[in-house]
Amino acid sequence: MRQSRLDRQIRIEGWNQQALENAKVGVVGDDDFLASLYILSASALGINHIVVLAPVINPILVEIARKLNFRFTLTHLEGFYTHPVMAELFKGCNLIVDLSHYGLANKLLLERGFQEKIPILRGFCYQHHDAQGFRVFSYLRGREWQELEQIISSCHLPNGHFDDAVLDTIITGIVLEETKNLLMGQDVSDNLISYARKQLNTPNDQQNILVVGSGALGIFVGLGLAYSKFQNITFMDPDVIEITNLNRQVLFYDAIGKSKAKILTTRLNSLFNMNSKAQISYFDTDTDIVSYDVVFDCVDNFESRIVLSEKCKAHGTMLISGGTSADAGQVVIYNPMQNGATPAELLGLYGIVEKRSPETYQRERAACIYQPDPSVIMTNQITAGFMVDAYRMVLDGQEPENIFYDSTSTVRF
Repeated sequence: MRQSRLDRQIRIEGWNQQALENAKVGVVGDDDFLASLYILSASALGINHIVVLAPVINPILVEIARKLNFRFTLTHLEGFYTHPVMAELFKGCNLIVDLSHYGLANKLLLERGFQEKIPILRGFCYQHHDAQGFRVFSYLRGREWQELEQIISSCHLPNGHFDDAVLDTIITGIVLEETKNLLMGQDVSDNLISYARKQLNTPNDQQNILVVGSGALGIFVGLGLAYSKFQNITFMDPDVIEITNLNRQVLFYDAIGKSKAKILTTRLNSLFNMNSKAQISYFDTDTDIVSYDVVFDCVDNFESRIVLSEKCKAHGTMLISGGTSADAGQVVIYNPMQNGATPAELLGLYGIVEKRSPETYQRERAACIYQPDPSVIMTNQITAGFMVDAYRMVLDGQEPENIFYDSTSTVRF
């Protein structure tokens, strides 16, 4: 069971699953979504031992974490990191993940990292004047650089702070990528990883949304839309859940053999009181998209992406296309008001598929174990977060740029 669930990531060259499973990770959080999402994602990746200090954690996400990974153990201490003596709580940890939003904890943890030579991973979202964004940095002793103050919160003590679940999703993916690199002895980013855009004022009017693909990318797009208060979403996918999906498709923990679209719809409706619907079918040239304001492309093959691009261009429908690999991802936006290139045109998909006809292409519903492309949770979280944020920016009148993420580069996106 464990081997099958993790099959898609242990195929990655140089992957050391044992290093993850034997590690003990400390987490410092606040009264928000970020630490809980990190706990869930780390469990899906196969990290088995986490100690967290936070005033609250989300019981639903923690329960999902336990159902995904039966070897997962969590020690939760309620409170804030406010005194050096609390360092004893994390004794024996390989690293500490600081997801807090107050300067006292940030400074105490950096001091601990310096004195005891323990890595400190820092990730948080922020709002400053009319800007919102996030910052992630991996602190190792010796990185005593002047810009270190950029990862210290301006709030000295725990109090109300800006939080955004979509940005949290991206942060979690990046911090978990750095966690994996540290535990496996791989390089982490030397740079401060940051992202910023203008403050959002997303309209409250409900958009009619189609999400094509209900796998890992579709799940995190769905969660991001749900946390952003979108209600009317249709999830389209013909496939059923396989055990090898469960290292990244976190809402399918007990639904092997069932419809991806139906299970995703049911769970999101239950968790968020949404009106989402399931459509168990392929997206093809006959699919009707007239009623949708936007289409999210979360598919896993180029032929379907070509059909999506051509259909949305013909109907003047916005298309937000995401794609991932084990170490990279991209978000390409087609806004018909700007009359730019479609994702298929921009990414050169016609040349990739050569002479295969997208109109007649029908992907076999083969089990993932027979299509063993390496895949992990992190790139799906990061890509999905940027997809949802791009749509929120469009609704706010901003012009989002295409995003290309590379976990192996010092400049991540």
